[in-house]
Amino acid sequence: MGLSFLWLSLSCWRILLILSFLALQFDTHTDAAKLLLFVYFIFDAVSSFMIHFVSCVSTEEERRVRANDREYNEKFQYASNCIMTSKYNIITFLPVNLFEQFQEVANTYFLFLLILQLIPQISSLSWFTTIVPLALVLSITAVKDATDDYVSTVLLQNEKWMNVRVGDIIKLENNQFVAADLLLLSSSEPHGLCYIETAELDGETNMKVRQSVSVTSELGDPNNLASFDGEVVCEPPNNKLDRFCGTLYWRDKKYTLTNQNMLLRGCVLRNTEFCYGLVIFAGPDTKLMQNSGRTKFKRTSIDRLMNTLVLWIFGFLVCMGVILAVGNAVWEREVGSLFQSYLPWDPPVDNFLFSAFLAFWSYIIILNTVVPISLYVSVEVIRLGHSYFINWDQQMFCSQCNTPAEARTTTLNEELGQVEYIFSDKTGTLTQNIMSFNKCSIDGQSYGKCTLTNTHTYMYLLKLDFTPFNPLADPDFCFYDDTLLESVKVGDSHAHEFFRLLSLCHTVMSEEKSEGELVYKAQSPDEGALVTAARNFGFVFRSRTPGTITTTEMGRPVTYTLLAILDFNNIRKRMSVIVRNPEGRIRLYCKGADTVLLQRLHPCNQELMNITSDHLNVSDHPTDGLRTLALAYRDLSEDEWEAWAESHRCADKATNCREDRLAATYDQIEQGLMLLGATAIEDKLQEGVPETIAILSLANIKIWVLTGDKQGESCLKVPDSEYYEEPHHYGDVFACLRALMNILWWRHAKDLSMVTSAISSVAVRILIHTKLKTACMIGVRRKADMETEFVSTACACKAVICCRVTPLQKAQVVELIKKHKKAVTLAIGDGANDISMIKSAHIGVGISGQEGIQAVLASDYSFSQFRFLQRLLLVHGRWSYLRMCRFLCYFFYKNFAFTMVHFWFGFFCGFSAQTVYDQYFITLYNIVYTSLPVLAMGIFDQVSSLLSLEYPKLYEPGQLNLLFNKREFFICIAQGIYTSVVLFFVPYAILSDATQSTGVPLADYQTFAVTTATALVIVVSVQIALDTGFWTVVNHVFVWGSLGSYFTIMFALHGQTLFSIFPSQFHFVGSALSTLLQPVVWLTITLATAICIVPVLAVRFLKLDLKPQLSLKKKQLVSTSTKKIVIFFLLSHSVITWISNQSRSQGNLMKFCFGFVCSFLTAIW
Repeated sequence: MGLSFLWLSLSCWRILLILSFLALQFDTHTDAAKLLLFVYFIFDAVSSFMIHFVSCVSTEEERRVRANDREYNEKFQYASNCIMTSKYNIITFLPVNLFEQFQEVANTYFLFLLILQLIPQISSLSWFTTIVPLALVLSITAVKDATDDYVSTVLLQNEKWMNVRVGDIIKLENNQFVAADLLLLSSSEPHGLCYIETAELDGETNMKVRQSVSVTSELGDPNNLASFDGEVVCEPPNNKLDRFCGTLYWRDKKYTLTNQNMLLRGCVLRNTEFCYGLVIFAGPDTKLMQNSGRTKFKRTSIDRLMNTLVLWIFGFLVCMGVILAVGNAVWEREVGSLFQSYLPWDPPVDNFLFSAFLAFWSYIIILNTVVPISLYVSVEVIRLGHSYFINWDQQMFCSQCNTPAEARTTTLNEELGQVEYIFSDKTGTLTQNIMSFNKCSIDGQSYGKCTLTNTHTYMYLLKLDFTPFNPLADPDFCFYDDTLLESVKVGDSHAHEFFRLLSLCHTVMSEEKSEGELVYKAQSPDEGALVTAARNFGFVFRSRTPGTITTTEMGRPVTYTLLAILDFNNIRKRMSVIVRNPEGRIRLYCKGADTVLLQRLHPCNQELMNITSDHLNVSDHPTDGLRTLALAYRDLSEDEWEAWAESHRCADKATNCREDRLAATYDQIEQGLMLLGATAIEDKLQEGVPETIAILSLANIKIWVLTGDKQGESCLKVPDSEYYEEPHHYGDVFACLRALMNILWWRHAKDLSMVTSAISSVAVRILIHTKLKTACMIGVRRKADMETEFVSTACACKAVICCRVTPLQKAQVVELIKKHKKAVTLAIGDGANDISMIKSAHIGVGISGQEGIQAVLASDYSFSQFRFLQRLLLVHGRWSYLRMCRFLCYFFYKNFAFTMVHFWFGFFCGFSAQTVYDQYFITLYNIVYTSLPVLAMGIFDQVSSLLSLEYPKLYEPGQLNLLFNKREFFICIAQGIYTSVVLFFVPYAILSDATQSTGVPLADYQTFAVTTATALVIVVSVQIALDTGFWTVVNHVFVWGSLGSYFTIMFALHGQTLFSIFPSQFHFVGSALSTLLQPVVWLTITLATAICIVPVLAVRFLKLDLKPQLSLKKKQLVSTSTKKIVIFFLLSHSVITWISNQSRSQGNLMKFCFGFVCSFLTAIW
């Protein structure tokens, strides 16, 4: 597809160059035509080379790297380590940026018009009327692209890394960045260990351990490393940070390589004096750079609507061109033929049909301004301003973590004002993700309960003091049930084994800063909380090596031999370790989700499993919204261990399906477990979450919680007004949804009209259990109507919580709503498991919390607290939507008001493609006279943020898309056409019979053009003044400054100075001064302005009284209604006086002018 797109794009450029060549030939620009032909041949050769080069690039299937052998490695042409993330450089900026910009249809369209304007037989306008606006738009966009690219550019900090090549062995020292993806060969630590920090990769600041292959760990001497000639065969470059699969071949043996042997670019070496590594991936092939690609491109509904409207406008332009071309044919045949003797056709034209053909293209050029060339760049400038407002918002700045809100995209701001569905993760998004050990169940006994006093209020016991019992206890640890501590003190074997498991089964790193001062660095807050709990109850994790774990158990140091670690992942949902205690007994310890681990228990645990399940699911923990894990163990004999270890070694060395084979091996040993108990960890809600949810609900925004936790672990409690059994296969799901609808039907309603309100009055918990993966997510393909049932039932509820969902299922739920509801969706999360959901939604928001920054990197907007979401949507989202809608309405209005005057003039100039305005006015209208005021309104116009938060219902117009849609577009177009009619026919009617004070008639082309242009600028300026609701100094300067610049530039262009220098270019010399000195001209301008503006005021006044809508300015509008009545009647009286006056004498004109101007000034006051 990429090759086809390149070929198509280059072909389009060839066609444009050929057309330009023909145009120059036709215009007798022979030298320019030869130069362009030479450029064409050069371009053709370069493009052919590019296509050939792209077609010859092959995909790398596997990578072979030989240590210390550059000659061998260079045969594969691997990428160097020189990295510059900028898209452009000094040489490629201009061609690449122009190539990208001309992918826009509007830019290519105006380039095509520019080529047509080079043909004199077609164009009645100079070429600069198109090239100046086009060049300005391209220049602004190029500056913006260059700035963005410069800001995002990342260069290597140390130039010497540029010379590193694949296969080199390099040395890293403590606190140095890893500048390429390395295979760890040896280090200063025992057993080839080294410690790294991966904050640049995943945002986690805790240390992780990496270990070299045992056979290379002794190669610490530089001489040994220089003679190392091992060869690595591994996977090709990819973006999977947590996976690496390869094999090391050395001395006729092969060794399996995993991610634990790799140091990735972006990591920092910590607590390790030095290490040596073999470069496997360099430069753009590193996993960090592979993950730096562009995210999925998202477009707003307004973007899609604008593209449709631009196509409609283009069709309207073609229709106008056809109408005027037909008029030209009729006129040339009926009237023009009478003038052939002294006004013959130009040489190429020999009949009226060919004349009509040329007239069609001439009018396409003249009326091209109806297609807005500056629309897209203006929209981008406005969106950029809105993004800065989000970044600068002090009320969205979190002082605790020193994190501001960040708009990571500039294309979705107005869609923030149209959100209907929010899909939120729970842990870390709604909660703090700071875990505390709260309760537990050990051998059927529940600990950590609160006591019930006589006043029926819950009160906890005093916080336990662990210091006398355990000098190594963490003073910040909180627990309140002294019965558990007493069980540990008296030597309860089950309690001891429970906390022994917590001190051994984890991947936590320990750092002892001083004697007895331990600091744990865990990959997840859950693990840190559990290890800390074990520490306080007497089982202290002290340190670890690749083969041992050292603990202090009840004051006695114990070292366990670590035989194997069975890693946790989202599919297994459990983790195990196999250790040998000092007495030589081998035991497997396992902790994991209860739904997974309880299935692997020995049958003798049935009674204990029922009691523990009651603690987990019914009586205690879930009602408090706690995160639960089940704990179990299994004793292994030497024979069982040896047999399993052999199968594990075979699976670990497998080159094909290695991960699947390891998972099967893990599953084989994790059977027949003995249950110890369960843990319950508390994760409290963030500040302001309940209030934010309540306010967003009042704004008619539906909030769905998609969590991997089980039912009951959610902190958002939904009343069990209706409850139903969890189905276990896809056939039951459909029946369950039907049953739920029937319950709501019979219990709350007897007729169909009451069903919706009945369902909405009940908060129902919609569950998606792990057993329902095929049912609710995949099974919908088997039963298509199940999707409809699920969506209709869920959307009728006030609260929806989807439990036990995988990252893929989160994305599928979002896609389901996008498919069936056609509503704007927003997904918010804080972890890597939320990335698919964030990318699937229309808008993705990342929380920079405890789980790293991967969600932030994949998001469109980011901040640190969920409560900031209400301000992002209700304030910034509403502002952006209101501004963009007002901008678009005014933009289309002013362009149609400007362009349609040419259409009406065509019927009075013999369809000769003559323009009404001066060509310089045509050039400057959109880029000088009317650009800044509309940009100021689009960026600075706003409403009260306090009222937006106080009255969330004001958010609904954006959800209903009321302010800019096809209907509003046609209203703007109708107003623009009406304005063009007034601006053409009022001056035409008045000036056709008007005279100067000297008796000289005013009915000349220059006077008419100046009068119409001045009236147009004044009308659109008054219109934007009425549309602006929030005036700032910038608005005043831009609106009145643009109006002043019009008169300044017009007098300069119509003056003697420029005419004396360029007499052939300035044909309106003296026209401005002579025209604007006539009172009747100002009377005409004032009358045209009033006729254009008064109906707008009248319609708005009547609409306010007859069809009021939600508005923050309702009080102001009501209080000024009397003034509007006075305005309306004063202006109407003046207009009626003029119409009823049949006399056209100069005295009546002056009398009316005086009365009308007084009325108009009174109206403005």
